[in-house]
Amino acid sequence: MRGIDTVIIEKRSRDYVLSRIRAGVLERGLVDLMREAGVSERMDREGLIHEGFDIAFSDRCHHVDLAGLTGGATVMVYGQTEVTRDLFDARDAMNGIIIDEAEEVLPQQVDSDRPYVSFRKGGKTHRVDCQFIAGCDGYHGVSRTVIPSAVRQIYEKTYPIGWLGVLSDTPPVSEELIYVHHPRGFALCSLRSATRSRYYIQCDSSAQLETWSDNRFWEELKRRLPESAAASLVTGPSIEKSIAPLRSMVVEPIRYGRLFLAGDAAHIVPPTGAKGLNLAASDIGFLSQALVRFFTEADESALTDYSAKALRRIWKAERFSWWMTRLLHQLPAADSFDQRIQKAELEYLFSSRAALVSLAENYVGLALE
Repeated sequence: MRGIDTVIIEKRSRDYVLSRIRAGVLERGLVDLMREAGVSERMDREGLIHEGFDIAFSDRCHHVDLAGLTGGATVMVYGQTEVTRDLFDARDAMNGIIIDEAEEVLPQQVDSDRPYVSFRKGGKTHRVDCQFIAGCDGYHGVSRTVIPSAVRQIYEKTYPIGWLGVLSDTPPVSEELIYVHHPRGFALCSLRSATRSRYYIQCDSSAQLETWSDNRFWEELKRRLPESAAASLVTGPSIEKSIAPLRSMVVEPIRYGRLFLAGDAAHIVPPTGAKGLNLAASDIGFLSQALVRFFTEADESALTDYSAKALRRIWKAERFSWWMTRLLHQLPAADSFDQRIQKAELEYLFSSRAALVSLAENYVGLALE
């Protein structure tokens, strides 16, 4: 792209990557990036534009009018798997190099002007020499560990709860998302299309997937939904079921020499508020702009500023995800005072336009500044 040679080194196979079920709410910034990159045709055709969502508590649904509160901004419901598929197709169309099923991948000599990536494939050791390395290998990847411990600072918070999620080929209970605060625990009604639904319920962090049959999941979900939603819920066999732990994590800095961290290698957010994929995309937005400036204008200033600039946005997204998590979940350590504060916060939110504007502008995504 733009005459800049790139190589993607991937640990997994393409089939594995495209089989993973992940996030489905795209901020306006990610939608704009997809369009700017020329990979938005299917998203614009099949994606569902959402102008708002509901927060349910005390057996009532309260609407958050995203478009009305933000001057017209919306979000797009389009699965992360579909975004990945579109990016694969675009990569193939440009004859881009993807090395998949690579083992023992390791960025090396990143603090020099001759960095390289080593890996094993087919029983042989290989090496890719390059000018810059983007470490996009996730929370369990090695890129983060390449930054010396004397330089690297990790800020982390683990929540003692998880999300049990079910994907089903059933019509969604609502055309828009419903976030649920309930004494039994949080729940979320989401969707992928008019015929495919994604539902979540809060569970204990030690929960075992095999103990959650489909019937048990649907019955627990119904208990947490407002009566009107529970009555219209269509259930069916799950086609995917998983438990996601809730954690927050930020690495500082996210640049070391010629290595740049992006996505889950640099930060993790709880899924509340749908910031994970979107935050990764904003990292890549900043980094791609910086690389284009370097290669087309010999200007390294944006690369120098990448860590500080991206981290400002990362911490704002972390704050929002932390706030929504505390607002909507039943946290085991919460005492009666905490519960009263949580109730007051929910009541205040829907009695104050200023509070709703703050929620809405964070949900649709802060500008890439």
